[in-house]
Amino acid sequence: MNWDDLKIFLDVTRQSKLDEAAAHLHLDATTVSRRIKRLEQELGLTLFERTRRGHILTPSGERLAARVEAMESLSLDIQSESASEQSAAGRIRLGVTEGLGSAVIAPALGSFKRQHPKIDVDLIALSGFVSVPKRQADMSILLTRPSAGRLKVKKLADYSLKLYGATGYIDRHPPITSRSDLQRHTLIGYVDDLIYSSQLRYFDELLPGLTPQLCSPSIVAQVEMVSAGAGLGILPVFMAERLPHLKPLLPVDIHVTRSFWLSLHEDVAGLTRNRLMADFLGQLLHDLH
Repeated sequence: MNWDDLKIFLDVTRQSKLDEAAAHLHLDATTVSRRIKRLEQELGLTLFERTRRGHILTPSGERLAARVEAMESLSLDIQSESASEQSAAGRIRLGVTEGLGSAVIAPALGSFKRQHPKIDVDLIALSGFVSVPKRQADMSILLTRPSAGRLKVKKLADYSLKLYGATGYIDRHPPITSRSDLQRHTLIGYVDDLIYSSQLRYFDELLPGLTPQLCSPSIVAQVEMVSAGAGLGILPVFMAERLPHLKPLLPVDIHVTRSFWLSLHEDVAGLTRNRLMADFLGQLLHDLH
């Protein structure tokens, strides 16, 4: 049975005259008449008496009209519930790496709140990971794709890191034309035994044999040290490019790419508020450098 035919039938019951129903449905009267006849043939029932006053329901037509109205009511209830879900409410706990959370996501949360005023957000931006499997967060942005747990995972974006120095530091120190020149400079990086991901061991990958002299487990603190002219550091481009006095050094030779992965627990992945946040993060990080 064609649901569209039933909707046409219901509209004819409400308009009485076929021409009026056709105009309301944006169809021609011949098409409406043909669809009503097809429905009658499929059901083996006569639904209308054709009179000069219009289409008058038969007893069979009245019984069908009551049932189709109930179907229409249920359809409207479903649409209403869907619309209600779209204006979702509740709280999201989002775990994220400190640099991304501070430099990119935190400034954008005002826009998300304006779009979805009934959704509240806990932004857990730490030098480490917040565990979704342990239910420390509804969703978390990670540097590596998780391989265990009841999780929904998707890649959000790639991002780049380069060696940066402040113009004041660069002007006061010997020029840098190759990696070997870095032996004469102060380097800034992570505290080795506090590194929470192998993806952060940039010096082992790019500058083997060199050890940073000024260290912090916080990428925000590292950016501040480089910005103040204390030394040179390997920093995310999306953080360093916001500070015009920071300049990339040996950008072709010293360059690394990493990725951000979004992880959601299966139990909450289907909630509208979490779907909205996941979509928001995907759009926000789409053009990340």
